[in-house]
Amino acid sequence: MDIQNTQSQMRKGVLEFCILSIIRQGEVYPSDIVDRMKAANLHILEGTLYPLLTRLKNSGLLTYRWVESNSGPPRKYFVMTDKGLEFYNELERTWQELADAVHALTITQTQTASEENPTQP
Repeated sequence: MDIQNTQSQMRKGVLEFCILSIIRQGEVYPSDIVDRMKAANLHILEGTLYPLLTRLKNSGLLTYRWVESNSGPPRKYFVMTDKGLEFYNELERTWQELADAVHALTITQTQTASEENPTQP
């Protein structure tokens, strides 16, 4: 079994949620998303990001505005729509339920045993 493939699939599963989490905090340029993801040790290539942003925009979850740049072509800044915020809130609830379930299932046997048979003083 290839651990790198499994790790990659796990990251892909949370990618949209992480990107929306960044955009939810305010208007953002795609390279800023790449930088923030990298800082969180969730590396993403712009070639992966742009199609995802386009899909989210086409779904009505994001919108954008063009901003003139002094150092090149205009930049596209993304912001979440009201529909996007509703979608994000549902994803956040789903994430919390999933994280809680995974945590409940992955506690070690030692923790489970000590909880079931606490040491008496």
